[in-house]
Amino acid sequence: MSDQRTSGTRTPASPEQRLDVIHDIGYRHYEGPRLGVGYATRSLYTSSLRGAFGLGRSGKSKILPMAMAVIMAVPALIIVAVSIYVKMTKLPVDYPQYLTNLQFVTAVFAAAQAPVLLSRDLRFMTVPLYFSRPLRSSDYVRAKFAAMVSAVFILTMLPMLIMWIGSMLGSMDFGYNTRHFAFGVVAAAFYSLVYSGLALLIASLTPRRGFGVAAIIALFMVSAGIAGALRGVMHVTGHQANAFWTSMLNPGFLIDSTTSWMFGLSTRGEVASTPTTLGGIVFLLEIAVLAAGTFALLVRRYRKI
Repeated sequence: MSDQRTSGTRTPASPEQRLDVIHDIGYRHYEGPRLGVGYATRSLYTSSLRGAFGLGRSGKSKILPMAMAVIMAVPALIIVAVSIYVKMTKLPVDYPQYLTNLQFVTAVFAAAQAPVLLSRDLRFMTVPLYFSRPLRSSDYVRAKFAAMVSAVFILTMLPMLIMWIGSMLGSMDFGYNTRHFAFGVVAAAFYSLVYSGLALLIASLTPRRGFGVAAIIALFMVSAGIAGALRGVMHVTGHQANAFWTSMLNPGFLIDSTTSWMFGLSTRGEVASTPTTLGGIVFLLEIAVLAAGTFALLVRRYRKI
């Protein structure tokens, strides 16, 4: 033993002599409440909604969504200011018509922000981390879908709120403006459900944000071009009575025609027209199928991840 101490070496212990020791370094077992799947889903919804507007992210990420919000709001402010200045009895642009005129801005917002909500998770492989917790694929899709719908709804509601408040400040008819504001709310809900569903479905197919943005923009632009071209052909060939069916090919024209049919409003005649009763029912069913179908396809897509 003295030789071992002086030489500074130790004889290795045999497996029978080795003892493992657990050291208490102060960690305490968590005994608080388990918040569960509902809390996780709400947290993901909140963070995704903030992310859709660039909140909590870099200043560069805020530029595009905030720019889209400004573009949506500024014309409404101008309309209100001019209407009050010249003492008009009602606003020159109806609430749903305003959303129709600026539907391209809504499409750009959806195209730019849907990949923010989904493509980054795919690119950086964070989706499996979400699913390693009690959060299920359907919960993930529900939170992301609700966040995107809420973001588009906020974007489309902003100018209409400005117009409604302006009409009250200008002492315009309260009943008329409130009723048509409600029409606009319905149109905003349709835009939110359809545009968000289509944009998220495309964004879920690629981890590259640029590819997702380009594909979503292409969907809206190409469908609008095809619908407009077919409508023109039908007018030239004398089939004007059935030209409204072409609106089914483009989400924006579909929503414009549907709200016009529901509330007896005018449409943008060059690209959309008021459908018949049968056409209106079919259009409503298509909106419901697009909203529910894209959600179901998203759930199916993320069950495979």
